[in-house]
Amino acid sequence: MNEPQRLYFRNSLLRLINGFKAIRELKQAHSQIIKSPYLLETDRYFLTTRLLFFCAISEFGSLPYATNIFQHIHNPNLFVYNAMIRAYVSKSSGGHQTNSSLPLILYKQMLFDGIRADSLTFPFVIKECTRMVYDHTGRAIDAHVIKFGFHDNLYIQNALISFYCECRLLAHARKLFDEMSKRDIVSWNAMVGGCLKNGDLDSAWNLFRRMEERNIYTWNSMITGFVNAGLPKEALQFFQEMQMVDGNVVRPDKITIASVLSACASLGAIDHGNWVHGYLKRSGLEFDMVIRTALIDMYGKCGHVERAVEVFKEMLSKDVLAWTAMISVFALHGYAKEALDLLKEMDVQEVKPNHITFVGLLSACAHSGFVKEGRWCFDAMRHDYSVEPQVYHYASMVDILSRAALFEEAEALIRSMPMEPDVFVWGALLGGCQMHGNVELGEKVALRLINLEPFNHAFYINLCDIYAKAGRFDDVKRIRNFMQEKGIQKSSPGCSMIEVDGIVHEFSVRGSQELMMEDIIWVLKCLICEMRMNWHVNDFDS
Repeated sequence: MNEPQRLYFRNSLLRLINGFKAIRELKQAHSQIIKSPYLLETDRYFLTTRLLFFCAISEFGSLPYATNIFQHIHNPNLFVYNAMIRAYVSKSSGGHQTNSSLPLILYKQMLFDGIRADSLTFPFVIKECTRMVYDHTGRAIDAHVIKFGFHDNLYIQNALISFYCECRLLAHARKLFDEMSKRDIVSWNAMVGGCLKNGDLDSAWNLFRRMEERNIYTWNSMITGFVNAGLPKEALQFFQEMQMVDGNVVRPDKITIASVLSACASLGAIDHGNWVHGYLKRSGLEFDMVIRTALIDMYGKCGHVERAVEVFKEMLSKDVLAWTAMISVFALHGYAKEALDLLKEMDVQEVKPNHITFVGLLSACAHSGFVKEGRWCFDAMRHDYSVEPQVYHYASMVDILSRAALFEEAEALIRSMPMEPDVFVWGALLGGCQMHGNVELGEKVALRLINLEPFNHAFYINLCDIYAKAGRFDDVKRIRNFMQEKGIQKSSPGCSMIEVDGIVHEFSVRGSQELMMEDIIWVLKCLICEMRMNWHVNDFDS
């Protein structure tokens, strides 16, 4: 074969490799590369490395086959190492079962072979350290970045910020961010997201306000971050701002909607929730299982059980989370029979309940006083569904028994627990003692809880209530004096929220047990609006 024919044959194989659609085609090309007498060694090496790259990276490829090719390449170059490192990191991030240490082993082997890493190597190696939260290894990689002269590479710096934030080394991430000569929106999003993940909401808010450009990831980070931090009202404010500021550029996606619905559920903001539901219908966003489950949760927590049931029934297919959400809604509103009926339907549909499903079922039984059904659920968990009871299941079962004044059975259950009972287990028993005036047991349980959490005011208050109901007012005075001496008091005022005309208002108990006058006025305003009277809220401002 002359030179033009050799080049034609080589290029034909290259085109086959570049355009393959099935692993079978790659294997045929590989066979030709190995057996053909017309290729030079340089041709074989070049074609093999290209074949390995596409086999490792492409959706039609095979990582095990790529690994086999890699193991037979003598003196692999930087291109080969980068392809394999990228492939292993990508497959691990995608949830595939791979040896999690292989990317770092390959990086170490590459250095041992005398091959210097480049700007394509580091982002993937750092991503692997981030995924595995290898803080010491990641910091060593950071040192290599500086040593090899890539300390000013934007992509590598962005990867390092994400790494430090994931490892809870926020000060390192912020130092790197502040020293960057150039930043893009990925840099800002990584830093904002890192602050939110590490609970530094003030820094996240300040960075967010400094951003000149924002995308959907930015807004989702802020909305979801504040929801997760227990600030749903602020999360809704971000959502409203998103529509006013960037509404023509950034459109909400499924993550936005799910987070906003979660905020509405926490606040009981049904008007906002209805608007989001309507927006979903108008925008054409996909009503997937996650969104529908969030709608069920939102309607249930806002007290609209019928709407939750409607959404649930509209779902063509339901996973365990959807079933659990509906069971939890029924549990919240005391519909124990309906919750238990859903478990039977799950059996028919062959959907296996999980540990959260049983939390909902046991909670439903507790609220409705279904002792027999509660016992059945607790036993069925392990024996029928292979779900091992956790401490919170025991707490729910103790709650069921204590509410029914079955204190001996509740104590026996606590003694049988395979783990140490926590404050929730003992708290459930204390609640039953308080409800039924069991002074002797209540005193013992309260003292045990005070031992566990000596500065938790709730246990002292519960004990005082038990003493007061028994007419032991000297003991009440003794406990209150002790609390005063130790400085034990309620850490924050009670707080409630109510939605009026689409606006969420907050009122709280300040100072002692008394409502402040402005809070009383707000309650009156809300009640008047609810009664649909024709008075204007502003009339009360004086």
